[in-house]
Amino acid sequence: MTAPAAGGSRLSLGTRAARTLATTAKTPPQMRAITPRHLMRVLPWIETSGTYRVNRRLTLTVGDGRVSFVATGSRVAVVPDELRELPSLRGYGDGRVLDALAGRFVQHDLDADRRVPPGQVVLVAHGKLAVTAAGEYGGEKVARILAHGDHLGDLTGPGEVTARTLTPSTVLVLSRADLAELVRSHGGLRDHLRRPAPARPGNRYGEAEIELVAGHRGEPVLPGTFVDYELAPREYELSAAQTVLRVHTRVADLYNEPMNQTEQQLRLTIEALRERQEHELVNNREFGLLHNADLKQRIHTRSGPPTPDDLDELLCRRRRSHCFLAHPRAIAAFGRQCNRRGLYPDVTEIDGAKVMSWRGVPLLPCDKIPVSDGGLTSIMVMRLGEKDQGVVGLRRTGLVDEYEPGLSVRFMGIDEHAVISYLVTAYYSAAVLVPDALGILESVEVNL
Repeated sequence: MTAPAAGGSRLSLGTRAARTLATTAKTPPQMRAITPRHLMRVLPWIETSGTYRVNRRLTLTVGDGRVSFVATGSRVAVVPDELRELPSLRGYGDGRVLDALAGRFVQHDLDADRRVPPGQVVLVAHGKLAVTAAGEYGGEKVARILAHGDHLGDLTGPGEVTARTLTPSTVLVLSRADLAELVRSHGGLRDHLRRPAPARPGNRYGEAEIELVAGHRGEPVLPGTFVDYELAPREYELSAAQTVLRVHTRVADLYNEPMNQTEQQLRLTIEALRERQEHELVNNREFGLLHNADLKQRIHTRSGPPTPDDLDELLCRRRRSHCFLAHPRAIAAFGRQCNRRGLYPDVTEIDGAKVMSWRGVPLLPCDKIPVSDGGLTSIMVMRLGEKDQGVVGLRRTGLVDEYEPGLSVRFMGIDEHAVISYLVTAYYSAAVLVPDALGILESVEVNL
């Protein structure tokens, strides 16, 4: 070993200085935020010019005692004709008044163990509520449990009613003041409250019945029929994710070897844009899957953590399921529950990666599904494809300066600071074709 020279001076060239003259092995710029983006991979993408309309058969079930709702993103509204399920409105036929009445209900999204805002009528769109009363020995007792489609109070009831949520719930509340104002402006409302009206026939899915006859002989009179459609079908407009990439001409000209700086900047920008796109497909309040599941397709866990029983409940609600989508922590929590029961879920391969599956349906990890501070999250299950009336992704291809399908990179020019600008844009959305194509297991505990 050679001893260092006196005074600590170096006898040979140091590695730091030598590296300035050497060619080193380099990696492309790395990015920790890149995820598998399984949702983007499994969604079948449908080409659309800007708006995608989902036509469905008219769904209306009058006479079953339960109120139906329509959800557009996170907004929930009562179907006006379904207000005839209220005892005081049975047989009422003025559609204009029903429309006005439906518009007076105010939506409230409540956590568990919260008091429902008082009102003349409370409609339960989602979740469970408990109506309490004074107990025989003091305190309170649960007098009634309300769930999806139930209502509390009536237009001619004695006064405002209150309840308490047992699970996260969505309710629509009609105040006494709004009801009084509506009655004053429509003088004939009370005169028609109890006018009888025949119940409208419907099938077990709540769709308007198609009249048929079968097994007949001879020449009976065949029933006439038609297939009724929703008068205001849901339309999905493409959403946009955009950013402006800026690269200085000095960097693009002088530091372009061995890797093209502009290409690497663009690659990382597109990765970030695609991550944001998947986040919006899950969480956007207008078209995100978490907010567009039908209220009847949302269920809660039996005990808190996700169990095989809970996933079986999700699967049995649709005729076919292609995949689950869950946060990695939720998948780990499900694995712990399987271990406690001595069950061993299967493993399947998706795009070269091995993932857990249940009943032959893969559980795909997606960290875009939020986990609350209290350790609560959701698990989604989907049927995919337009042919199977499932969940589809929407995009527009053939864009000007298209760089990838549905994504364009447009040159915006060079400013006075010699900075090159590129506009990077992705257009996308998602649609649920029929309600049972998407189901959600809510209030999933991942800390247990």
